[in-house]
Amino acid sequence: MASLSVIVITKNEAHNIQACLQSVLFADQIVVLDSGSTDGTPDLARKLGAEVSENLDWKGFGVQKNRALALARSDWVLSIDADERVTPALQAEMQAAMENPGYEVYGFPRLSSYCGQYMRHSGWYPDRITRLFKRNAAMFSDELVHERVITSHPIGQLESPLLHESFRNFEAVLDKANRYSTAGAQILLEKGRTASVGKAIAHGFWAFFRTYVLRRGFLDGRMGLVLAISNAEGTYYRYLKLWLLAQPASAQSAPVSEPRSSR
Repeated sequence: MASLSVIVITKNEAHNIQACLQSVLFADQIVVLDSGSTDGTPDLARKLGAEVSENLDWKGFGVQKNRALALARSDWVLSIDADERVTPALQAEMQAAMENPGYEVYGFPRLSSYCGQYMRHSGWYPDRITRLFKRNAAMFSDELVHERVITSHPIGQLESPLLHESFRNFEAVLDKANRYSTAGAQILLEKGRTASVGKAIAHGFWAFFRTYVLRRGFLDGRMGLVLAISNAEGTYYRYLKLWLLAQPASAQSAPVSEPRSSR
C-alpha cells in the first residue's frame, strides 16, 4: 500500500492542532514543524503521535513548509495547515488516488468558514488548492505569504473539499488583516511597487466590488457583506502601509510581523 506523510507547520495553534491531527490519524507519518509556540502546541501534537521538530529561523511559509517536507519519509505527502481538517470523504478519495494514481500531484477544493459560516461564494469556493503529491514530485515556493506548490507534473483533481476553519471570530479577522497587510506591503516594496493614499483607497474599493459583486458575495448573506468590507480594509491597509514604508520617517519604524499559519 502507498504510504502517506502529513506535514503541518505551527506557531501557537493549541486551539486548532488537536482537531487537525485527529483528522489525519490514518497517515503513516505526521510531521509537525513548530516555530516557537508558547501555548503547548508541540506537546499536544506529540500526544497524538506526531513527530515534532522546531525551527525558529522564520523566513516565510514557503521556506518553512519546505523544511517540513524534508522531514517526510513516505511515498506521498499531504500538506495541511493547523486550521484545516480532512473529512472522511476526502480521506477516501485521497487513499484511492494514492493506490491507483493517475497523477503524481493532486488538488481539491477547500470550504472555508468565516466567523462561524461556511462561505460558498465571495471568491472563497471552490478555492482549489494543490496539497497532495508524491514526495519528489513537488515543492513549495519561497514566498513570505501565499506560498504555492511548484511542480512540473500535471495536476489531478479530487472532488471532496478540505474544511478550513479560517476565522473563529472577528478578532482573528482583524489580527490577520493587520499581519498580512504588513507582510504584503513589504513584499510589494521589495518588488519596486509604489503607492499613495489615493491608490490605497482605489484598491480597497476594487477589493470590495470584486468580492461582493463579481464574486457574488451577496449570496453569502450578511456575512458576505462583512467579508467584502474586511477584504477592502485589508487591501487598503496593505497599500497604505506600502506608501508609509516609502516615507523616510516610516521606513525605519514599520516592522514586518510574522504571519501565523492560517488563510
